[in-house]
Amino acid sequence: MRHPGQVGAIAPSSPSLARQMAAVVPSTGSPVVVELGPGTGALSAAVAERLPASGRHLAVELDGGMVEHLRRNLPWLEVIQGDAARLGELLREAGVASVDAVISGLPWSIFPGQLQQDILDQVGAVLAPHAAFTTFAYVHALGMAGARRFRARLDNSFDEVLTSHTVWRNVPPARIYACRRPRG
Repeated sequence: MRHPGQVGAIAPSSPSLARQMAAVVPSTGSPVVVELGPGTGALSAAVAERLPASGRHLAVELDGGMVEHLRRNLPWLEVIQGDAARLGELLREAGVASVDAVISGLPWSIFPGQLQQDILDQVGAVLAPHAAFTTFAYVHALGMAGARRFRARLDNSFDEVLTSHTVWRNVPPARIYACRRPRG
C-alpha cells in the first residue's frame, strides 16, 4: 500500500499459481532462470523446487526493502537490485548472456505503456531460442486499459502466447501467460 505504483499484489502468490508459473523452468541441465519482481519470494520457492542443482536463479527486484528481505530469507537466491527495464545490462554485469526462462511477478497493468514495452523488449532480447517467458494477470483487472494494452503487447512481442485457465487458488484469482519465440 506504501508503493501502489510498484506493488500490484494484495497478497503473495499462492503455491498453486507459483507452481504453474514455474512449469516453464527446465528441470534438467544447467538452466539460467531470471525472476522479475520477486517481491517476498513466493514464486522464487517454486522455481527453486524445479530448478536442478546445476542451475542458476537470478532475481531482479527494484525495491530496496524487498531486496534485503530476499537476501536475508532466501540466501540461495541471487538477488540483483535494479530496474527490469535495464534487464540486459543487469544480466551482462552478472555474467549472463542469455536465459532459459524468465518468470515475472511484475504488476503489468499499473505500468505505463512504454515501460511495459521496454521491459518486454529486454525480456525478448535475453531469452535463448528455446526459452519461455511467463507472467500473470489478475482476473478482475483483465478489463483495465493497462491490462488490455499489456496483452496486446504480448501478442505483438511473441510468436506464441498461451493463456491458462483461471487459477482460482490465488488471491485474487489469476491467469498465466506463457510466451515463446520473441518477435524482436
